[in-house]
Amino acid sequence: MRVFIELAYDGTNYHGWQRQPVSNTVQQVIEDALERLCGCKTTIIGCGRTDAEVHASYYVAHCDIPSLPSQRFDSLSQLAFKLNGMLNSDVAILSITEVSPKAHARFDAIDRSYTYHLHTEKDPFLSGRSARIFGSLDISAMRLAASHLIFKGDFAAFCKTGSDVKTTICDVRQLEIITFDSYRVRIEISADRYLRNMVRAIVGTLLDVGKIKMTEEEFIDVIASCDRSNAGKSAPGCGLYLSRVMYPPDVFISKILS
Repeated sequence: MRVFIELAYDGTNYHGWQRQPVSNTVQQVIEDALERLCGCKTTIIGCGRTDAEVHASYYVAHCDIPSLPSQRFDSLSQLAFKLNGMLNSDVAILSITEVSPKAHARFDAIDRSYTYHLHTEKDPFLSGRSARIFGSLDISAMRLAASHLIFKGDFAAFCKTGSDVKTTICDVRQLEIITFDSYRVRIEISADRYLRNMVRAIVGTLLDVGKIKMTEEEFIDVIASCDRSNAGKSAPGCGLYLSRVMYPPDVFISKILS
């Protein structure tokens, strides 16, 4: 039986999503828990990779599990409950849903959204969950620059150097910069796909605009250059959250087993 696992995690204590030989990752801890529950090695495939310290307020992975009822759980809601009991408090299983046998958490996704949180004043309650930015920011200038990112085209200027990708073409559909008190800012971006380190590179370059280190015209030139060395430094990972993943309706089986 193929299922989608919807989850959320605080990435502070993990070296990203994807399993690695020596570092602790989110994929690893979930796979280890599933193996104990299912009685066999269970590989999960995520909707995308997140870097070290990056969070997900909403994430989707798929895997194949024994048909119900199994010896260790008789429903998907019970499987979710038991997984939550085995995982640390920084990883939460939101739901487990049966999907079509060929459904793929990564390749079937049609839209993904990231949210970047930053703050310009010291706040102990935001440590590790929002990026501390020193100095004031010209939010109006950042919004003007951000408007030039909403297009379908080449985003190579914001792709980590040396990334092995077939294309650097992305369709960025939305990018908003929202202030919600005197010192906190939220940047929301939606696109069909992302290049490695793309969101953090975009945010870092927008911060250069906000700090009056780069003009709107220079920002446009960065995009056109398709050269990562012209863009700003990547923003810290702790402010980044994968926040939404969308799929076609026919991926899901209409009857949710519970």
